[in-house]
Amino acid sequence: MGLTVSDFAASTAPADVVRRQYLASAAGDLEALRATLAPDVEWTEMAGFPLAGTYRTPDGVTSNVMEQLGKDWDGWTAHDDTYVVDGENVVVLARYTAANKATGKPIDVRVAHHFVVRGGLIVRFEQFVDTALVRDAMTA
Repeated sequence: MGLTVSDFAASTAPADVVRRQYLASAAGDLEALRATLAPDVEWTEMAGFPLAGTYRTPDGVTSNVMEQLGKDWDGWTAHDDTYVVDGENVVVLARYTAANKATGKPIDVRVAHHFVVRGGLIVRFEQFVDTALVRDAMTA
């Protein structure tokens, strides 16, 4: 039969936890997004990306990543396309779409995300993206 909405909301399966993170991000629901993150989460944005670095704690992730993306981009969305799951490891092939607020230039760039999920929470995230395409959209 599959999962019901309430089953999905309570599921600790790694792919379900990651999917809830994407849904919360797309909805701009930072509280729901923080609820998917472990208290000691390590969230790494790729070197060369405008927000490059490693952020810790759910508040640290949302304030230094999601809120900053909202300041610089209109409609920033990570479209999760394909999930590859191996135990606690979840790799998601996705796309970022948005328009840079300063330049008006759009992006539509492929990305891979690696999540580690333990105990129903994301403990680690690492981003892989063509940072040159993102930076090009930020340059007039």
